[in-house]
Amino acid sequence: MKNERPTVPVGCFFQGCYNPEYEAEIAKGKELCFRFNALHPCDREGQEEILRNLLGSMGREVVFTPPFWCDYGYNIKVGDYFYANHNLVITDGAEVSFGDNVFIAPNCCFTTAEHPTDPELRRAGVEVAKPIKVGNNVWIGAGSTVLAGVTIGDDAVIGAGSVVTRDIPPRVVACGVPCRVTREITSADRTRYPMHESIARRF
Repeated sequence: MKNERPTVPVGCFFQGCYNPEYEAEIAKGKELCFRFNALHPCDREGQEEILRNLLGSMGREVVFTPPFWCDYGYNIKVGDYFYANHNLVITDGAEVSFGDNVFIAPNCCFTTAEHPTDPELRRAGVEVAKPIKVGNNVWIGAGSTVLAGVTIGDDAVIGAGSVVTRDIPPRVVACGVPCRVTREITSADRTRYPMHESIARRF
């Protein structure tokens, strides 16, 4: 039952590793991910059925292109018209939420987990979990990693290969390691690509 699930303390040290209660919940999530990834890649109906049992909430027209892996699953919330390409990994010890119209390119990782820099605490299995929030109309470029505690604002674009260590404001392009804002998104972006200018004018 949902109310029987263990609650991970947000932003506080907790016994994350070597904890049978959490490990049992993660095993359930992995089982559903395994079943999802074993389906035919075009079996949208079967995928949706598993995702609705795995995720905390899911909007309309949601696509996760397999393979997809997460820990608990029920800490993930997805809005409408969500698309994730191959090899998305979400370690969801804390909540990971995505708004509407989010695009995620291949080989991206969202991780809420942090481990202590102190080796004794780390060896003892202590962790910290911090939530990740992604706004509406966000595009995450290929091979990007979003770290614990980060919020990405509406309409932002994260360049390929970025490591997002801090909050990103709305309506900007940001990239790099660590990820930094490079410029704002303006009306000029509608015709920035000459080959698409005639298409852009229709919208």
